Amino acid sequence: MTSADLPLPLPPPLIAALAILAAYLVGSLSFAVIVSRVMGLADPRSYGSRNPGATNVLRSGNKAAAILTLVFDALKGAVPVLLVLQFGPRFGLGEGTAAFAGLAAFLGHLWPVFFRFEGGKGVATAAGVLLALNPWLGVATLATWIVIAAFFRYSSLAALVSAVFAPFYQALIWGAEPALLAIAIMSVLLVWRHEGNIRKLLAGTESRLGHRAGGGAAAKEHEHHAAGHAHHAAGHGHHEPSHGHHHGAKAQHGSKPHHPASSKPHRKGH
Repeated sequence: MTSADLPLPLPPPLIAALAILAAYLVGSLSFAVIVSRVMGLADPRSYGSRNPGATNVLRSGNKAAAILTLVFDALKGAVPVLLVLQFGPRFGLGEGTAAFAGLAAFLGHLWPVFFRFEGGKGVATAAGVLLALNPWLGVATLATWIVIAAFFRYSSLAALVSAVFAPFYQALIWGAEPALLAIAIMSVLLVWRHEGNIRKLLAGTESRLGHRAGGGAAAKEHEHHAAGHAHHAAGHGHHEPSHGHHHGAKAQHGSKPHHPASSKPHRKGH
């Protein structure tokens, strides 16, 4: 008797639900916050775009932290999918369950239960899901991101274009497989989570790749210096009239009427 012939301990729908729940919990690990804490950096939710993702961590100036965040965010999307694809068939789980496990990990990144549901936008996690589900689809989507980012230097624009193209790649090249619905949901959510970036892109105020925020320190230092200059200018302006008054007093003192000798009473000589 093979392992496939053994009776299942739980019905497949319940096993699928547990796998999806576990994927959500894995996705709830916000590695942008975890890596930043371990490396002694500011919380990425406190500076830049306030998004706990690799791009915002890069704004701290620490490339190693940004790379680690990117890798772990992608892995937490890929690992649940790969585990279901590898071990799911013996429990009656197929590609559809793997796709929705990936979607659950993506949702965990957006709304992490361990971090007060304050999550990121899910670009790296979605990329990990796509690479695990269909490596060629993942490569095509990543290539789209790289081309747009290289030409326009906007990470958000590259993510938006890639999110729009991913379900079309899947439908046109590989057909309407069970994964298509999960991919389409991720794409819609990715666009929705970039609503603020879309407004900034239209207004021309979106930050380009490589822009440093310095964990908010640079902005605070600039504000401190600006306040200091304003205080100095105010103090200078406050003392200026006093200075002028001092000169005026001197002038007034110097302009006291001088009585010539002729004005004094003369004693008649004898």
